[in-house]
Amino acid sequence: MASIEASLSEICSFNYAWECPLCFCSYSKRLELIVKQLQKSQIDPIPSFQNALKGISEDLSKACKSFAAYRGKGKIYVLVNCLDLCLALQERCRSIGAWLTLIEASCGSGTDLKKKTHDLSEEMQQAQFKVTDNEERVYYILQKEAQGRQTTKAVQSAILMDLARALGTGPENHHELAEHIQIFKTDLGDSMTGNERRILVSLERMFGNWSIEPKTVSESLELEFEEEGHIPPFKNFLCPLTKEVMKDPVVLESSQTYERSAIRYWFDLCVEDGRDPTCPVTGKVLKSLDQKPNIGLAGAIEEWVNRNVEIQIQSATENLSEESTVECIERTLNNIYRTSEEHPLSRYRLRKGGIIHLIIALLKSASKNIGSHLRIKALMTMHSLSKEDECKKIMLQEGMARLAIRSLTGNLEKEKEYALKLLSEFSCDEDYRRKIASEKGALVLLTTMAGNLEHPALANLAEMTLQNLEKVEENVPQLAAAGRFQPLLVRLCEGTEDVKIAMASVVGTMTLANNGKEHVARQGSKVLIRMLSSKPDARISSLQALYNLSGLDDNATILVDAGVLPPLIDILFKEHKAVNSTFTDVQDLASATLAHVVMKAGHWELASVDRDRHSMQSEFIIHGLLRLISDVSPNCQLNLLQILYGIASSPQAAESAATSIKSGNGISIITPFLEHQEIEHRISAFRLISILSRRLGQALSDELRGTNKLALLKNTLVDSNNTTEESSEAAYILSNLTISDDEVKTVLGTSLIRWIISRLKDQKRSASGRGSRPSSNMAEGLMGLLLHFTKSTDPSILDAIQENRLMGVLLGYVSVSPNPRVKKRATIGLMHLSQSLRARGMAKDSEPQPPSGLCSSLMFICGKPPLVAPPCLVHYASCEEDSQFCLLKANAIKPLVEILGDEDTSVQIAAVEALSTLLSNQDTLKGAVDVLDKYGVLEAVIDLFVEVRPGELQEKVVWMVDKIIRVDHYAQSYSVDQRLVKALVEALKYGNATTKRLAQEVLTNLKQLSGVGGRNSNQSQGRRDYR
Repeated sequence: MASIEASLSEICSFNYAWECPLCFCSYSKRLELIVKQLQKSQIDPIPSFQNALKGISEDLSKACKSFAAYRGKGKIYVLVNCLDLCLALQERCRSIGAWLTLIEASCGSGTDLKKKTHDLSEEMQQAQFKVTDNEERVYYILQKEAQGRQTTKAVQSAILMDLARALGTGPENHHELAEHIQIFKTDLGDSMTGNERRILVSLERMFGNWSIEPKTVSESLELEFEEEGHIPPFKNFLCPLTKEVMKDPVVLESSQTYERSAIRYWFDLCVEDGRDPTCPVTGKVLKSLDQKPNIGLAGAIEEWVNRNVEIQIQSATENLSEESTVECIERTLNNIYRTSEEHPLSRYRLRKGGIIHLIIALLKSASKNIGSHLRIKALMTMHSLSKEDECKKIMLQEGMARLAIRSLTGNLEKEKEYALKLLSEFSCDEDYRRKIASEKGALVLLTTMAGNLEHPALANLAEMTLQNLEKVEENVPQLAAAGRFQPLLVRLCEGTEDVKIAMASVVGTMTLANNGKEHVARQGSKVLIRMLSSKPDARISSLQALYNLSGLDDNATILVDAGVLPPLIDILFKEHKAVNSTFTDVQDLASATLAHVVMKAGHWELASVDRDRHSMQSEFIIHGLLRLISDVSPNCQLNLLQILYGIASSPQAAESAATSIKSGNGISIITPFLEHQEIEHRISAFRLISILSRRLGQALSDELRGTNKLALLKNTLVDSNNTTEESSEAAYILSNLTISDDEVKTVLGTSLIRWIISRLKDQKRSASGRGSRPSSNMAEGLMGLLLHFTKSTDPSILDAIQENRLMGVLLGYVSVSPNPRVKKRATIGLMHLSQSLRARGMAKDSEPQPPSGLCSSLMFICGKPPLVAPPCLVHYASCEEDSQFCLLKANAIKPLVEILGDEDTSVQIAAVEALSTLLSNQDTLKGAVDVLDKYGVLEAVIDLFVEVRPGELQEKVVWMVDKIIRVDHYAQSYSVDQRLVKALVEALKYGNATTKRLAQEVLTNLKQLSGVGGRNSNQSQGRRDYR
């Protein structure tokens, strides 16, 4: 009973401003009287009575918690939670009413206490607690705000008006409203929920906008305008919701005037929230939603606007000049922009007042003197004015489009944004789209910005502008030139036949970057190829386009997959009764395109080019191309030579192409072009014969020898009037031909050695052209030419070799040349010179009993040395210190050892062969092996043999291993080398026939084969040396 009294005292001791706590408080006061009577009466405390008192005590305690919110929290907090608080009090009230039923049963019948308890019990159990309509409306609005609903300024104003009424204050009382919001923030503290936080943020944002009062006047219009050139509006000119000057004022049945669009939006929001539309200012529910124009107010506003426009024009005339301060110009532009945006009809008067001319003059000046900030203001103002057609027309006539394009290169994103908005506005009119596209750099800048995803807002504006521009057919080529190909491709793929022809012509004539060529080829090549079977105009346009696209190597695969080869071959091979200029053009373009395609090897080789499934490298096609050469135009002849070169240079097609060219009498057809009057034809012929010389060296030699063209090649090589490419290809061809010793001496001549050495030195000194095809072919060809001399047995040539110190020249390329083919040929040259000591009898005896074999003929080279001179450690004969035929004296062994580890296998093979020349003589074998061991050759050879795979290199290396093991000392030393033994066993298993035989002999000498031991017999030693 004491707890009940305390709770009732707490509840009834406070004056409440809210309906729900007042209602509960009235019940509590009546309950308090009943409790006092119960204390005086002598009621038997039966269990039901005790339970009832306990239940009432608990319910009152819970009710006190709800009352604490009404007493201790601010009004906004109560509004946000009003329905929950109301429901909580209603539940406690009905629960207490139910407990009172038990109290009533314990009271004596007919007593006044029983009647009072009965009446209060029934009333409390039937109690309906409700919040006021305004409180309920504010509650639901605030809950909507908690959901993050986006609302206009007008709706926010109406919400704050309702909130102010619910708080018992006026909407114009900003200070009191701000205090309520601050109290709400304090009430929430740090423990606010996400829902409450969003309500608070929304209220703060709405109040921030609402509390900004526009400047107004209350005097008549007969006054001087202020310094900033603007007459403030009267207060009744402003919409209560938007707080902006009304453009279309309407009156409601509540006699309140609003902006039509603002009040309509408010009505729509009320209907959406499921409540009756109200007048925001009065809060009254409206019976009618009629909106009647306030004609008198609209006229007054129009007069105010006109006065302000006149002021703006006068102010702009005075302030928009270079002499004015930046602040003054900025203020003027702001006023013009505000007037244009708020009162669109005023744009006519601003245009007539010459504002557009003044701003354009300012922009032309600002581009040099004033800066980006002012240009932004000017562009923003011009964008607003451009929404009137006549303003837009004047802007374009005065060069505004060019100024906007110039601003696209500015540093500030805002400047670019308004420049794009202005251009987008211009591009909405068809007549102005050509004008924008014709401005220099416009399309390139717009295309670049449209693809810049780092600035999506700018990209979207640029994209909108481009979409408008591409609607004009004449702009399509310019857009494609700027990198925007989709308009062109859409017309090419989906347009009429005439449109397709026009678009193909554009592709054929325009200069395209590589990525542009690839993009167009991927999307348009199939259409272009289908056009090849159409009428002549379509065929010419399509061929021009395909030729342009085929200039990119990577497009070869795309075009081949699209099926370009069959129609091109068909055009080339098609027979015509009369050759006319149109057919010649078609044939030239088809052959030129085909030449581009086959220059990129790796894909076309697998494609069929006709119904019989012939490939480009087939005998049928190559013979057909060869037959055509004599019957086509000079341009087509050049293209055919390039086609044949492309086929012959493909790794997959080279072998069959060379065979087909030979069988088709192609050599005799091609060689006359070496003397063609046009340089491009000569170069193409030289390149083709150069690539063929790798496989058809003998056939080419016979043809050139039979037509006396060997001298032509030599003259082309040494004539300084010829191009570098002709000279390099001539050198390469000559290096691959089979030339006799007599021809080396008579056609090439020994003087050519000195010329070649001089040219090689020039190439080393020259950095330009390094790595290019002519430079690479020249070095390889010159080195190959030297091989003709190193193989010769003519004494005069051998003297020339010695005189020009040729071995030293070759060593220079063995050590440093980055070209593996040049390095290989230089190494082969060393092998040839080393062989000369044995093969040509060029060594003399240096001992009373000279060694037989390789060194027996050293005297021819070295001459008769003094008796005191030590013999060559390899040849056991005296070799001159500057001998060009002794690898040891020329210090060539170490460089050869170094290239044993070269990445190119052919270089490794050449190095092994060169070193093997030192082991060819059985009589000097021991001394040669000792010298090679001293220079680390043995270790390098063994390491190479252990690592090498089955093949030619393995065969060459195992031959050297066999020679090394023939020396007893080394046989014993290497017999315990398990790496070598294992490698020999692998060679015996997987090598070729020669390798297996040599591996078996080495294992026998190492005593590693079961049942076989000891050295080889004399018969074995006398076996012919492997070379």
